[in-house]
Amino acid sequence: MVHDWIIEHSDIFRMSAFLTLLALFAFTEWLFPRRKSYGYKPRRWLSNLSIVAINVGLLRLVFPLLAVEVSFLTADKGWGLFELLGWPFWVNFLCSLLILDMIIYLQHVIFHSVPTLWRLHKVHHTDLDFDVTTGVRFHPIEIILSMGIKIMTVIAFGVDPLAIIVFEVILNGTSMFTHTNIKLPLGLDRVVRWLIVTPDMHRIHHSKDWRERNSNYGFNLSCWDRIFGTYRQNPLVDHPDMEIGTGSFRHPRYLKLKWLFVIPFLGNRYKK
Repeated sequence: MVHDWIIEHSDIFRMSAFLTLLALFAFTEWLFPRRKSYGYKPRRWLSNLSIVAINVGLLRLVFPLLAVEVSFLTADKGWGLFELLGWPFWVNFLCSLLILDMIIYLQHVIFHSVPTLWRLHKVHHTDLDFDVTTGVRFHPIEIILSMGIKIMTVIAFGVDPLAIIVFEVILNGTSMFTHTNIKLPLGLDRVVRWLIVTPDMHRIHHSKDWRERNSNYGFNLSCWDRIFGTYRQNPLVDHPDMEIGTGSFRHPRYLKLKWLFVIPFLGNRYKK
């Protein structure tokens, strides 16, 4: 069965999906760019892809049991809300995807709202350009905290192993897609963003203007921004001209890999 094969080969499935989508989105944004490139692309790509490789290895050191492995444990032990409710598998599966997506949205809002957490998340926003690799640029401590939140969610609800595998593939894929420099037809963008977050929708979140940055937090489903009142339709400055990044760390030297590790610990004030 497909269900069993995916679970048995989850690492291969997730890695294959990640590499395939990365290549596909990179090629598509090269063919149909939305904005002119800021520059320093080799430096940016080397740093952004290097830190995702480091994060994968670090997670294995910190969490011998990751979210997928914990989901097997919860299934064996009968833990979680879904086990108590006794719903059919497909209902639990769909609810798991929705709950995990909402948790990621709420986590994102919190990382912008709490100064200490913003220092970590700021690494994601100090990228001076916006393309597919921006979607995988996160500080290792943020990745560890995020995995901890996912594990607690899996235990609390009793998320099925297949659901967490599928969700992680969706999360990685949509994170890369929403950060791509792809030019979608405006009519298509207006329709698609009623369901999922589009690059134009999420690019607003990466604006240098903090008022715009405190909007459009979603990575996958766009409904959470609409439900919680954080949705913004258009940027103050049109997409080709809007400035990406933050008010600080705008020198190109901060695009180098070594700076991605130390940016959260530089400066004593909470800067927008």
